[in-house]
Amino acid sequence: MANLKFIRDRIQSVKNTKKITEAMRLVAAAKVRRAQQQVIATRPFADRLAQVLYNLQNRLRFEDVDLPLLKQREVGTVGLLVISGDRGLCGGYNTNVIRRAENRAKELKAEGLDYKYILVGRKSIQYFQRREQPVVDGGTYTGLEQIPTAAEASQIADELLSLFLAGEVDRVELVYTKFVSLISSRPVVQTLLPLTTQGLEARDDEIFRLTSRGGDFEVTREKVSAQVRDFPRDMIFEQDPVQILDALLPLYLNNQLLRALQESAASELAARMTAMNNASDNAKELIGTLTLTYNKARQAAITQEILEVVGGAEALQG
Repeated sequence: MANLKFIRDRIQSVKNTKKITEAMRLVAAAKVRRAQQQVIATRPFADRLAQVLYNLQNRLRFEDVDLPLLKQREVGTVGLLVISGDRGLCGGYNTNVIRRAENRAKELKAEGLDYKYILVGRKSIQYFQRREQPVVDGGTYTGLEQIPTAAEASQIADELLSLFLAGEVDRVELVYTKFVSLISSRPVVQTLLPLTTQGLEARDDEIFRLTSRGGDFEVTREKVSAQVRDFPRDMIFEQDPVQILDALLPLYLNNQLLRALQESAASELAARMTAMNNASDNAKELIGTLTLTYNKARQAAITQEILEVVGGAEALQG
């Protein structure tokens, strides 16, 4: 009976764990929907900004544009902005982006370049500080909203601009997790600074929509386009187009960083959904195995009791 009680308690414990993992999966799904809504809400501004930058680029195509954020200089030190999460229980999300940042640092070191980390997320901060890696003074950010905001992106972008304009770093590279699907994400490296005029043109993009079908979550993709329209040829600018471009480039940098934060957040939440779903499935399978073991043990105990009763009866008759 002691063995039966142990199995029964184990089944109840696994059932309680399954309730927790299922609740965490649903919470992550709700936050993915919120992240999706924020991406859609910020898209009109991003599209209009891309339209203005695209037309300014065409207007200034044959002019020598000398702006600090566009200036290419000899690279001695590279700033690596690494975006990770504050919490675990999200599969290999944090491990993959940290490993990609380490590999990029090794590539830079092999090229004879120095590097410094700017870290977003408690997991990357703990990892690199524990290994005494070079981190920019004050270049760590934790406690960000799980649904990133423009204010948070602006705060980090201001720090990056200060480092670049002060000459502390000659290039800023972004290491973040690109959202592919609910079961797939990919750590990538993107150059943030200096900006290039060739990278300001509008491109087709995708919106990921989280939906449910038959009780299961799935992601659908929708192609979107900024629908860029050329400025009239006779348009007259009140200010020099170069000054307008100089004022808009920081906004473009903020937008790029906000989009990376949003994709990283969506990747983290999707990874947590997948991890909790797998945990729930494993708990369900374990409950089935334990229940079968419990029934066998209970049947064996009942059979043993019947045999003891029969044996006692035979002994009395003899």
